[in-house]
Amino acid sequence: MDAIQPSHTSRRQFIKSAGQIAAVSALAGVTLPPAHAAGSDLIQVALIGCGGRGGGAVMNALATKGGPIKLVAMADAFEDRLRSSYANLSSQKPEQVDVPEDRRFVGFDAYKHAMDCLRPGDVAIFATPPAFRWVHFTYAIQKGLNVFMEKPVTVDGPTSKRMLALAEQSVAKNMKVGVGLNSRHARNLQELQKRIQDGEIGEVIAMRGYRMGGGGGAMPPKPPDISHLEYQIRRFHSMLWSGGGVFSDFYIHIIDHLCWMKNAWPVSAHALGGRHYRQTARGVLIDQNFDTYAVEYTFADGSKMFFDGRNMAGAHSIYSSYVHGSKGSAIASRSGDCGGPSAIFSGQAPLRQNQLWQSNDNSNAYQNEWDALIDAIRNDKPFNEVKRGVEASVVTSMGRMAAHTGQEITYEQMLNCDHEFAPGLDTLTKDSPAPVQPDAEGRYPVPEPGRKRREY
Repeated sequence: MDAIQPSHTSRRQFIKSAGQIAAVSALAGVTLPPAHAAGSDLIQVALIGCGGRGGGAVMNALATKGGPIKLVAMADAFEDRLRSSYANLSSQKPEQVDVPEDRRFVGFDAYKHAMDCLRPGDVAIFATPPAFRWVHFTYAIQKGLNVFMEKPVTVDGPTSKRMLALAEQSVAKNMKVGVGLNSRHARNLQELQKRIQDGEIGEVIAMRGYRMGGGGGAMPPKPPDISHLEYQIRRFHSMLWSGGGVFSDFYIHIIDHLCWMKNAWPVSAHALGGRHYRQTARGVLIDQNFDTYAVEYTFADGSKMFFDGRNMAGAHSIYSSYVHGSKGSAIASRSGDCGGPSAIFSGQAPLRQNQLWQSNDNSNAYQNEWDALIDAIRNDKPFNEVKRGVEASVVTSMGRMAAHTGQEITYEQMLNCDHEFAPGLDTLTKDSPAPVQPDAEGRYPVPEPGRKRREY
């Protein structure tokens, strides 16, 4: 069956129906009380997913002010990752890491045990591959927990709809939920966005974003002592079902913050991309990524956003973003996902003599997003970024799907696409078959633009 489906559901219609579903769902429950509104109660944190990003999120959480906060539980599918993460975190923050062995959980159901250690109003960190986001968020809603979830939030259409419905339920329960699109919390980008919306560069007519580096998401043949399921989860940047590949995980930050500058989501995308020489000394690479991506996004007013991605060692590296308006232009990120200083120029060339403004804030966007979340929890302020996180994930996925299929993809087609990459993840065990199986030569299926109407 073709993955590209005609649009039957608008975003407005779907959100309305999702709210209706939430109203009658058993998960909607009662409103979450402001358990930490007094500002002095202990906030307990559980880490689900003990890779590097998860450890970084814990360090940011423990650095927040306003009251005591401790890490009290940890969970991961793989023991070695949990062990390494615990050793690192406990050595850096021994007074705030209180995770005895009986609160360290391993396995595909470990997330439940870790969240069971928390009280309503505490915080669960989801730093697992995004395929598992809806599974873990469902349980957090049942438990009445606040959440910080890493990006991307989704990688396909069916789970995007599922997460939008869960977002409605979390809002109804007064849950505070942060999403790791930290560009939105970068002070330089916040000020630039306000200036652009105030008209300082005129009408936004074009935007450009680049993440062009070397080697991301490469996946050599599977070692013999590991299952395909474990390999695909550990190497989630390499697989579309578990992580959306390099496109969804690496490119979402710049795509998201440029859409924020425009204050709109694009309505369609078409793209180019391909695999050129996916081979190393160890043999042919078996991941599902392309080496190059070039996407043209179109907004409802006809303006464009161009994004170029490349994962080829030795090629020229660019990692930055730009906005062009009818009266001037801007540098959004000079380096990385949100690196300042941002600047505005009187013409289209970013020349020093044309510079009209430059940001001067150097605060850490990772810390800023956690400060905002914990402040909202302690002081019972509205704070829920899930819906926007899903929308950013859908926009990113539509660019990826456009490249992988060779078709123009609209926002509605991406949201309504029936291809769920990995159904049934809520029942997954270590003995389950991998969602993607190799061929006789040990290679995983790859996108074939123009040949396959699905991404693989």
